[in-house]
Amino acid sequence: MALFRFRRPRAGPSVPPGMRVYAIGDVHGRLDLLLDLLDRIEADSRARPAAETWIIMLGDLIDRGPDSKGVIDLFLKSPPAFAQYRFLAGNHEEAMLESLADQGDPRETGWLRFGGMEALRSYGVPDNALETRGWLLSDELRRYVPQAHLDFIASFEETIVIGDYLFVHAGIRPGVALQRQRRKDLLWIRQGFLDDETDHGHIVVHGHSITPQPVFARNRIGIDTGAYLSGMLTALGLEGGDQWVLQTVQSAEQTPS
Repeated sequence: MALFRFRRPRAGPSVPPGMRVYAIGDVHGRLDLLLDLLDRIEADSRARPAAETWIIMLGDLIDRGPDSKGVIDLFLKSPPAFAQYRFLAGNHEEAMLESLADQGDPRETGWLRFGGMEALRSYGVPDNALETRGWLLSDELRRYVPQAHLDFIASFEETIVIGDYLFVHAGIRPGVALQRQRRKDLLWIRQGFLDDETDHGHIVVHGHSITPQPVFARNRIGIDTGAYLSGMLTALGLEGGDQWVLQTVQSAEQTPS
């Protein structure tokens, strides 16, 4: 459950005592990188003192990469049991749900042009199925995408607050109270947030905007390192007042084009 109250850190930002939190950036269908990173996180967590361990997925689990279905299956069927999980909605999850809704039209939403095609191929959708037009196309596509997957994705949260950190997919509209933030901004914002230095009351941990390495600004931490292209999937670790980063490493020869 998301908490809707800003709290100003007394000193440096921290999470509550006894908790350890890992936030994972945009996976975008790279199941291979996700499994690698989860192994790294598990090893890292086991090397530390016992704690209540949470993993927060920052949204955009799907699209662009080759195995969106595998990513969703992992969390529905066999997530590593060393931690508890929470999921944030990304703009790609929103586009998928809108596209596959009853009377939806994937061509009107634009989803097929920015990653939806790759997601559908992972579900075994044949190219000739995409020749269908209008809302009949969404009916056809739902034959391949399990309803359990759509229900799971629809359950994703918009914001999560833990201690002095606010977790969200894209960011927030500066100067607007959290309970009054628009979903569109939480899932899509870039301009007006990334270049803003306002004290938001929490450190905002987000994905959505790709950078070569994580960005640690005075009011936000961005951890989308473009995994689907770069081969680098990033996790931010938080415990007490500590912050650290874990990443996958993949050579250019292994990175899909």
